[in-house]
Amino acid sequence: MNENDSEKLAGMLRQIGWTPAEKAEESGLIIVNTCSVRENADDRAFGNIGKFKTYKRKNPDMILAVCGCMMQQPEIVAELRQKHPQVDIIFGTHNLHRFPQILGNFIAAGEQITEIWDESDAVVEDIPVENKYPFKAYVTIMQGCNNFCSYCIVPYTRGREHSRQPERILDEIRGLADRGVIEVTLLGQNVNSYGNDLEIGIDFATLLRQVNEIDGIRRIRFMTSNPKDFTDDVIAAMAQCEKVMPSCHLAMQSGSTRVIRRMNRHYTKEEAIALVRRIRDEVPGAVITTDIIVGFPGETEEDFQDTLDLVRACRFDSAFSFIYSKRHGTPAAEMEDQIPDEIKHDRLNRLLEVLHTVSAQINAPFQDQTVDVLVEGPSARDASRLTGRTAGGKLVNFTGNFDDIGRIVPVRIDKAGTFSLTGVQTAAEAD
Repeated sequence: MNENDSEKLAGMLRQIGWTPAEKAEESGLIIVNTCSVRENADDRAFGNIGKFKTYKRKNPDMILAVCGCMMQQPEIVAELRQKHPQVDIIFGTHNLHRFPQILGNFIAAGEQITEIWDESDAVVEDIPVENKYPFKAYVTIMQGCNNFCSYCIVPYTRGREHSRQPERILDEIRGLADRGVIEVTLLGQNVNSYGNDLEIGIDFATLLRQVNEIDGIRRIRFMTSNPKDFTDDVIAAMAQCEKVMPSCHLAMQSGSTRVIRRMNRHYTKEEAIALVRRIRDEVPGAVITTDIIVGFPGETEEDFQDTLDLVRACRFDSAFSFIYSKRHGTPAAEMEDQIPDEIKHDRLNRLLEVLHTVSAQINAPFQDQTVDVLVEGPSARDASRLTGRTAGGKLVNFTGNFDDIGRIVPVRIDKAGTFSLTGVQTAAEAD
């Protein structure tokens, strides 16, 4: 969602005549688009804001704007205004679409502007977007969240759930397909809740089927999913729609039913495992990833062992694993039984050991197999090679034809690693 917001900011700026700078220190405008899911994201944002103070000393006409989830928290905005006077513009998540007007107001007046909206009534339509890739794109289908998990700041920074009208979504995707986009990722804090606030009888499974009918689109992905809302209808849509990729991100967070309940997430360890089994039964070769938090307040060693059991039972292809981070204003931050840092770090290390072992075991069968890869561009590790993703979303670095960027090509895997696959594009023609 944060990346998609940045693409929208870039699109709006391009529309009013701004173009990307080669170097940050030489730019006329810098926007820091913040995330507030974890404390280290806050720390990085403040670190960057401090670094840009040096740029502004050398170039006083440079405009520095800060936006995103951090700005929806009054105490952070107060700190920013008090300690970082180099910041010219502060705005939030709900009025992102107003940035061109806010920027114009600042240029005209030359005085610091802070504009934060507490809430928005709907997803704003028709915001220009500058996609990172010409052949794949994010499409927001809803924003906000109604779940209020006890550790999570998102409902307070993104607001309550608002679903877009399906025809607006479908029209956007048709337009993307007309421009050559072949892969779309449907975005929402919890995509499986799509349509709950609409009075037209549509749900996420129905939307997937409708997107599947759009000519030109070859791959459909979605994120993120709460296990409690992942219905059998969605599983059936994944199985029956040839364009819906066999992959999903299920944010489990914990394997302990007791901790899951304290997190205010409404499923059990057994239900989570059963869901993964149903997906794997109905969608052969499904790639399933997850989020896991260790050290949640009150988590015992027995609770942590339940999480390890969940990982072994579900055999996640990969996981974003985090140490619990207090978020001011959430119920979990006020819980008394906080876990000492040394225990959190020990548990994270043990979790990573199990996760990496499972990932290596899952990737091993790809050795010497040929897989279809959407070529994204030069590899970050080696610019002489290419990188892309399989249908299941696995990262592949390979030797191939740079003319095939944006196309789906066959790649033979010659090394199946824990975190990625390595290979060579085969002689077969690109698709």
